[in-house]
Amino acid sequence: MISTVGAATVALTREGDAGATPTAVSAAGDLSATAGAAPADTPPSADSGIGSRAGATRSTSDARPVTAVGRPAGEVAKDAPASVAYLSDRYRVSQDEAARRVALQELSAPLAATLAARYPTEYAGMWLDQAGGGVLTIAATDPAPVAKAVAGVPDAAHMKVVPVRHSLRELTAAAARVAGALGVTAGTDVVVDEQANEVLVLTGGAVAADDARLAGALESAGVPARTRQLPPSIQKSCDPLKCAEAPMRGGIRLDVPRDDDTVGGCTSGFNLRARSGRYYVLTAGHCVVGGRHQEVDRTWHQFLGPKVPVGVESTSPVLAENTTTYDYAVIPYQDGAIDRWAYPRRSGGDQASLVNYWCVTDNPACATKGSHDVKITGYTAYSAVQIGWVVCATGSGYTPKAGEVYVDSGAGAGYVPGTRCGTITSKTNGRINVRVCARPGDSGGPLFTESDGRALGILNDGDPGSGACTNPNEQNFYLPVSTILDRVNANTGLGIQLATRGPLLNPIGSSNR
Repeated sequence: MISTVGAATVALTREGDAGATPTAVSAAGDLSATAGAAPADTPPSADSGIGSRAGATRSTSDARPVTAVGRPAGEVAKDAPASVAYLSDRYRVSQDEAARRVALQELSAPLAATLAARYPTEYAGMWLDQAGGGVLTIAATDPAPVAKAVAGVPDAAHMKVVPVRHSLRELTAAAARVAGALGVTAGTDVVVDEQANEVLVLTGGAVAADDARLAGALESAGVPARTRQLPPSIQKSCDPLKCAEAPMRGGIRLDVPRDDDTVGGCTSGFNLRARSGRYYVLTAGHCVVGGRHQEVDRTWHQFLGPKVPVGVESTSPVLAENTTTYDYAVIPYQDGAIDRWAYPRRSGGDQASLVNYWCVTDNPACATKGSHDVKITGYTAYSAVQIGWVVCATGSGYTPKAGEVYVDSGAGAGYVPGTRCGTITSKTNGRINVRVCARPGDSGGPLFTESDGRALGILNDGDPGSGACTNPNEQNFYLPVSTILDRVNANTGLGIQLATRGPLLNPIGSSNR
């Protein structure tokens, strides 16, 4: 029997309300003072930080009540069988416990937004500790009011408030200052490490490890700050498989002929829609922009047969980039192709935008729900994505067997294209780093949360690998959907949005490009 977690709507209270003011919510559910914490009026010590009492002052934050809503774990589990299976297998926990953790994950994003808004001087971030029992750890400069606020939230027994010195607002402002001093981008080249309660300057990308400005920038941060060398970036190459059925969905193969008469390909990510009503397909920018893509590229499904037309690279306006920071392509449909890929007229139903969930042999959920479509309900902004979340990704990389007529993406013999799930391990260089297997040809493929159908990102690059998925700690990197939308709309003003319906046929008659 799946246990029920978070069926009620609850109000988050503030320090100063009637009742007790506990300083921590432990994983066991008891409300008690943080172990080893000093009295509230004790000045901060030299070792203040995670696990020690921070020197905080009484909150002056907005005291209005707020709410947090959670779904029952059983309901979430039905919507996220692969996420539950992954947690159960990876951490050797029961199905009930795995379902509870996914339900807590779903609740954590709105809870984080609530705490950041109501407790700007106290709240310092949160993360899910899967290895430590599926506990949602919340950092706060003053644990007491935050612990009191979450004490009535669904599954509060598995929340822990830990004291730190600096609020998320302080760290974010410090990251912006450091980024300004170095002439780079905050949130991409200079990031906040919520778990360490410090600022990180990522070297090896826009910031060189020997940059003479680094020492001064770190010293003037006003908060703990350090550098971290980015791992080498190994780009996924591209390729396809087969799914020539309307509607267009994320996770299917897109073939792209190159200037040198070879053919590569990528994976479709998500459906997008402009303010005008025109639909687009999102994939990786290196699929159509680069040394072998000087011509206007057209994308196809099953290029070697039946060669179904899909999209065309946009040149006016330019809707694709292939740089270290921005690797995306917003692909309009070729003339007439939307008729093939849109929902049929009068098809009925809710005509939701979909991601293809294709069952693979190394995904434990194959034995339960099998292949299906996931309805995309919206996207989660990069800033709200949390370490420890369980996420799923679909790819279409493939190396054909002897006698098969398919383009070889270089995935390696033994790799099966489809959907796999894993955990978010970090957020660096403006990307979401995920412990999920991927191969050449999966580029541009969708990353999403299974239970609620929220889009997160598209595959950019990651660890090298060939053939079957045998490394449980392989990591790959996804460019956030929110970053892409902000960039495209700033460049074009087209009002591009993630589509939650369609693609649908419409009467727009303007040029595809």
